[in-house]
Amino acid sequence: MISSGALSGDLAAYLALLVAGALPNGVWRWATVLLTAKLDDRSPVFIWVRHVATCLVAGVVAQLLLLPSGALAHVPIGVRFGGLVFAVAAWRLARRNILIGWLAGVSGLIAAASFY
Repeated sequence: MISSGALSGDLAAYLALLVAGALPNGVWRWATVLLTAKLDDRSPVFIWVRHVATCLVAGVVAQLLLLPSGALAHVPIGVRFGGLVFAVAAWRLARRNILIGWLAGVSGLIAAASFY
């Protein structure tokens, strides 16, 4: 049987998580929304930031393909590239939906890697 002291302790932990984690995060999110409402997302600074972010993602993908670690290191390079091609094809067919591309790539890679 659960005592009321244990139940209030669990509630206090969730309340502390809310106060220490969620509320400060929400404050900064709303501040960002309010402060950036009038910024032009087609300005040269934002275009540069978008390009840098794209380069970082490309670098991570290249590292995962060419220099993998952990369980991915045991998957042949052809299978890894096949997963990339499958992900890009699904992404394009799904009208550039990132989630569909990611799910297709991960699913294809897992399915192909299970044969090796």
